[in-house]
Amino acid sequence: MSGNSTYQPQNAVLQWFEKRLPIGGLIHSSFVAYPTPRNLNYWWTFGGILSMMLGIQIITGIVLAMHYTPHVDLAFKSVEAIMRDVNYGWLLRYLHANGAAMFFLAVYIHMFRGIYYGSYKEPREVLWILGVIIYLLMMATGFMGYVLVWGQMSFWAATVITNLFSAIPGVGDTIVAWLWGGYAVGNPTLNRFYSLHYLLPFVIAGVVILHVWALHVSGQNNPTGIEPKSEKDTVPFTPYATVKDGFFMACFLILYCWFVFYVPNFLGHPDNYIPANPAVTPAEIVPEWYYLPFYAILRSIPDKLMGVVALFGSILILAFLPWLDTSRVRSGRYRPLFKQFFWLWVIVCVGLGWLGSKPPEGIYVILSRLFTLYYFGFFIVILPLLGIFEKTKPLPNSISESVLGAKA
Repeated sequence: MSGNSTYQPQNAVLQWFEKRLPIGGLIHSSFVAYPTPRNLNYWWTFGGILSMMLGIQIITGIVLAMHYTPHVDLAFKSVEAIMRDVNYGWLLRYLHANGAAMFFLAVYIHMFRGIYYGSYKEPREVLWILGVIIYLLMMATGFMGYVLVWGQMSFWAATVITNLFSAIPGVGDTIVAWLWGGYAVGNPTLNRFYSLHYLLPFVIAGVVILHVWALHVSGQNNPTGIEPKSEKDTVPFTPYATVKDGFFMACFLILYCWFVFYVPNFLGHPDNYIPANPAVTPAEIVPEWYYLPFYAILRSIPDKLMGVVALFGSILILAFLPWLDTSRVRSGRYRPLFKQFFWLWVIVCVGLGWLGSKPPEGIYVILSRLFTLYYFGFFIVILPLLGIFEKTKPLPNSISESVLGAKA
């Protein structure tokens, strides 16, 4: 659904180049003339925000890698040297650390929006699955980056998370030994994580290109969930969408910079400012905030293997969402029952994040189990049944009608 390109370079050199490799025409048809539903709201700006944050993470990460030493005796010291001795090293490190948190904040909003408005439904199933793959790669990359600091929380988080694979029957211990590069978390582990943490962002960038490609093939979803039927339903991507994206990117950057310059360590754990010590276990091992909901799910199940299955299942189940939701109506705007169950599910996700930061005891465990039950029940029970029993609201005849009224 890329727009018909009218790009005609005026410069003779550009004309010569365009005939041989029409990059300008591709960019023009994809990001200038591309037809965009005219009713997109600001929730659709987070795709651009995520692209911006990925760029920031890659650039700051490359520079930080120039000064980092992936060795158990030197890693923590090299991070401190970056903060103190490298010109603007403190800024690069805070941009990268807080950028990871902002990256996940944006992706969670992006995913919640996609679920609410039914952006996973036909013909966008592949687009949605590619998004889930990006999310999995982000989680792996973020975890490995957290370990590189080699503070107390980094070391013990690596020990606990990698040990989860030992629950896999038959091959679990082999996988753990491969991840560790030995019989305990040590220097080979740190080197593996450093290599993969440097590589995976470029893999993410590659999958993002596929994600954008799939988006341009199927077209963008919109708040009504109706496909464009005429030119009145769409506007050119530039300037209408780019101005809106640019404005909200600036707003998001203000929030990001507030964390970087005013509370750069607010989202970090105090124990991670202590060098890793295998002989001293922290009172509580807590991952970064964006992993806490899944950590709560893991701890809510007493059996180790079933806990690991639930942990990975809570993410992988998202890939099956296009087939679990049986309703023919896309947008939550026209699905009154779905809207209530969805917002309750969002509250449950936030609640699981809060519970993941609490000790696994008493009422916290009971609430975690109840929330975990609803989390999976939303996908496995509620969505399939809603498609059968829910009475939806009438849809407008077109996108333009939903914006301009019935006379459009």
